[in-house]
Amino acid sequence: MQKSFSSIHVNKIKHRIAIFASGTGTNAKKIIEHFIPSDKITVALIVSNKQHSGVINIAEEYQIPVLLLEKKKFFEGNHYVDELKNAEITFIVLAGFLWKLPPALIKGYQSKIINIHPALLPKYGGKGMYGHYVHEAVIKTAEKESGITIHYVDELYDHGQHIFQTTVPVLPDDTAETLAKRIQVLEHEYYPKVIEEVILENEPVHEK
Repeated sequence: MQKSFSSIHVNKIKHRIAIFASGTGTNAKKIIEHFIPSDKITVALIVSNKQHSGVINIAEEYQIPVLLLEKKKFFEGNHYVDELKNAEITFIVLAGFLWKLPPALIKGYQSKIINIHPALLPKYGGKGMYGHYVHEAVIKTAEKESGITIHYVDELYDHGQHIFQTTVPVLPDDTAETLAKRIQVLEHEYYPKVIEEVILENEPVHEK
């Protein structure tokens, strides 16, 4: 039987994750569910820049605190470093978060922030390359395969050290929507596992 959050002894939890998300939160949900049985890692905070995003509803469902970001404070104020430290956050996971992290936040969590990108970086990364824009570009250029890249976050878009990649074929009749669905299957399968391995072992997962 899975443990509920209330049944996990707080003093056993060594690693407290904050998930940053802007959208529906499907990856966040899979990550939360993955760590429910764990007595070492827990999702302790959901962070979003959108008050009515789907990830807020997921946070409510699992009774996880939410931190809503104000744009000016995020980019010009203390970048919410103090709030994250006060919440004893030890690791940050980006799961469809559309704002670029400020340097001070990256410095405060050096090598403890990872992101997932729905393509095989370094291709199809950078500013504006997210969601359907990525898949449309992959199909437009007639790529034979696509996939996911999980990587550390640095001060450039989609630039940090790669941790894990895996692929799916791009089919002749694929649309951005059909390709996105197969990419999402990879995200849900691998992202929680890679997060766990990175946190507990602090060693990169071999690329496939």
